Amino acid sequence: MPNRVIAGQNVDVNDEGFLTDPNQWTREIGVELAKEEGIPELTPEHWKVIDFARADTKATGKSPTLRRISAQAGVSTKDLFALFPKGPAKKVARIAGVGKPEGCV
Repeated sequence: MPNRVIAGQNVDVNDEGFLTDPNQWTREIGVELAKEEGIPELTPEHWKVIDFARADTKATGKSPTLRRISAQAGVSTKDLFALFPKGPAKKVARIAGVGKPEGCV
């Protein structure tokens, strides 16, 4: 399993860069991962989605899909694409430190 340092923390990641242990995640790691995804600053709306993804993953055992985020977090699909361009569910999962959502390529 690959290892890397993000925001000064040594974390386990898979070949696609997703954290393999959500417990290693911190908000500082989320900020750094967002920058890698081309999101220079996380706004309160970003955090609303990220916090939802983390809580939902903890409750269900799997990363939320785009449809679930849109329906349960109260953020429209259009807004999700504006906040996390080009593949929002996958970007949200990576930034939130949860696994890749089922069905994402």
